[in-house]
Amino acid sequence: MITAAIAVPLSAAARPRVPAPPPADLAPLTAQSLPQTYAANRANADLASRMAGEHGDRHRAEADHALAGASRDLLAFDGRGTGRAVEVLGDLAGAEHVAILIPGSDTSLDTYERFHRAAAALHRSLAQASPAGRRTAVIAWLGYTTPRTVSTTAATADRAEEAAPELREFVDDLRAVTGPSAHISLLCHSYGSVVCGRAADGLDVDDLVLLGSPGTGADSAGELGARARVWAARGAEDWVAEVPHAEVDLFGTKLGFGTDPMSPSFGADVFTAGPGGHSDYFRPRSESLTNITRIVLGRTEEVTHA
Repeated sequence: MITAAIAVPLSAAARPRVPAPPPADLAPLTAQSLPQTYAANRANADLASRMAGEHGDRHRAEADHALAGASRDLLAFDGRGTGRAVEVLGDLAGAEHVAILIPGSDTSLDTYERFHRAAAALHRSLAQASPAGRRTAVIAWLGYTTPRTVSTTAATADRAEEAAPELREFVDDLRAVTGPSAHISLLCHSYGSVVCGRAADGLDVDDLVLLGSPGTGADSAGELGARARVWAARGAEDWVAEVPHAEVDLFGTKLGFGTDPMSPSFGADVFTAGPGGHSDYFRPRSESLTNITRIVLGRTEEVTHA
């Protein structure tokens, strides 16, 4: 494990850097500026795709090209390095219920399609479960550089500390589009729950949902300082259950993320996630997705508890 944790990051660093343009210069985010924002980011993704193709990186070129499609609505795009993208599914300006997905380790532009499938599954589930006329939107927020699963970075909060201010700023900017009445749920998967834990203090969201969490760095839901209702779930086959939920100091570096959010002492509202594994929380028609859909729509009395 230690050998892999060292070798994997070094081999990734040896990969030739893929050229890409700097992010598009965007106007402040408002409901009125959304069409221009989407168009500018699609154009930037298209340019990134062409540059990656000329560089010989076919896989990245295809990933960028998909995001440049006419049906893709990007609030942000950066093709440099491992890449970042923030994508909207649905009518964000008119949405009454908004879900923001925060991904875990090994999510990048090269693996983005997997993340997009999860967001799309939730968007379809919300559309099917919503009363007629109720508008919803899902945001896939790849707004930070995620760690690799097999690396020392995945066991520390460094990447989460870097990401937390970005997430706070994004939520603040989002309120300029949705207004104060929209119900916003933050859905935090795996290492993404560490990001949410670092960003939670005073964050203007209604629900904070921890899925397959290795911990948040807090000993309790109350310690997060969140205004939101804090939820937690873990599938029966999720390997995270075997990860030691502790925080230790090793030569001045803190490893691990503390108390298990599923434990009674943490104090989250624990809901059932069914028999799924670590990557199954948004599997169509699953018990997990059904409960997540209910939380996002504010139908919390229908959520099944563990």
